[in-house]
Amino acid sequence: MSESRIAKRYATPLLQLADKKKSVDLVKSDMEKFLAVCHGNAAFVNMLNSPVIPHLKKGEILAKIFKGNVSEISSALFRLIIIKNREKLLPQIAREYINAFNESQGYQSANVTTAVALTPTLRTSVEELVMKISGKKPLLTAQVKKNIVGGYILTMDDSQIDQSVKGALNKLKLIFDQESN
Repeated sequence: MSESRIAKRYATPLLQLADKKKSVDLVKSDMEKFLAVCHGNAAFVNMLNSPVIPHLKKGEILAKIFKGNVSEISSALFRLIIIKNREKLLPQIAREYINAFNESQGYQSANVTTAVALTPTLRTSVEELVMKISGKKPLLTAQVKKNIVGGYILTMDDSQIDQSVKGALNKLKLIFDQESN
């Protein structure tokens, strides 16, 4: 079974339990804290992935780092994952929980890449486009990559809309290459 399916199998009941205990926002905050530690500390992620460090030692490390900083539900998840010896999946489980939370709340995550920073007006336009396409409230992240020259690349789930100058040039090059053969 793929790791993403396993992560979803933990994230879905976690969301259900958090919903039952009226703690979905609290657990989401915990998962965001956990991911912030993962993104800010490569040694922490290496520790989770290490086959050399015993999984019970990893549990002690997790308990020390997050004791008093996360809810009892999240602490119980960490203990369960350690017992099952699947601690390397924790970052993916946290991401899947956040995705499931966003979906349950009617949000659509989207990423837009542009050559220059988005102005508030352009950001609103992109958010409206996301809402029109998905029918959900957008959670938009923006990044700047000068190599796309102009336009934008919008990514939502498994779909991508490439309206960049670089994308248009690549399409044109492909057409010329096909016609010359």
